[in-house]
Amino acid sequence: MNAVKTGILMAAMTFLLVGVGGALGGQVGIAVALVFSIVSNFFAYWYSDKMVLAMYRAQPISRNDDPRLYELVERLARKADLPMPKVYIIPSQSPNAFATGRNPEHAAVAVTEGLYRMLPDRELEGVLAHELAHVLHRDILTGTIVGTMAGAISSIAWFAKWGAIFGGFSRDDDDNILVVLVMAIVAPIVAMLIQFAISRSREYHADKAAGEITGDPLALASALQKIHAGVKRVPMREAGQATAHLFIASPLSGRKMASMFSTHPAMEERVSRLKEQALTMRS
Repeated sequence: MNAVKTGILMAAMTFLLVGVGGALGGQVGIAVALVFSIVSNFFAYWYSDKMVLAMYRAQPISRNDDPRLYELVERLARKADLPMPKVYIIPSQSPNAFATGRNPEHAAVAVTEGLYRMLPDRELEGVLAHELAHVLHRDILTGTIVGTMAGAISSIAWFAKWGAIFGGFSRDDDDNILVVLVMAIVAPIVAMLIQFAISRSREYHADKAAGEITGDPLALASALQKIHAGVKRVPMREAGQATAHLFIASPLSGRKMASMFSTHPAMEERVSRLKEQALTMRS
């Protein structure tokens, strides 16, 4: 159901992108929207992993550097039938983790120092399995595509809004100006809501897959509760809305306005689903 929901939401995002381009610029607008989206997606597909790792000052880890972390990832990658991803440590005391990379052959898993020190192996395995599930399901690519489409919609709407304000229409086109301004305001909000819905759906999917990989959904449930409390206590200062969806828990959770625009499902609901999964696995 999560996969079907994601497909429907991505179709809605594509329809919105083309619709916004058409409404604000006719056939030319559609062409511009599609070209902008394709170029953005191409750039994000090839370079977003390097950019996000650099943004958070992630440091690569080898087996010799940290046998515990490296071997945990290696064992879980074998269980998930995935190539060994690159492993990184982020110099932050806020407990969190993310996966990135354009495909399983070019994937990376990064954990913060705060998470690494806070969790025992059993719970750390649950978190790492969740991130590997994102790699397995190619959620990084899905998130990148949806994010760049949302960015394209926002950019087109921004240009249209200022074009209307500064004389892009004649005085006889008052109705058109109103339509453009409403579209320019509403479309980015709708795009953002679709983006968040896709992100939340993929988090549930990764949680479930992590429970299947480790055979211990309760370990991830416990880890999520600790991470949620830890992020509230020590939010990640360098984190931004553009990359918040990558993390296992929103790094913005400690900020007052963040919960209104969260890319993640409620922690209580995630824990509840994992507990139900554990009961199902036992029966």
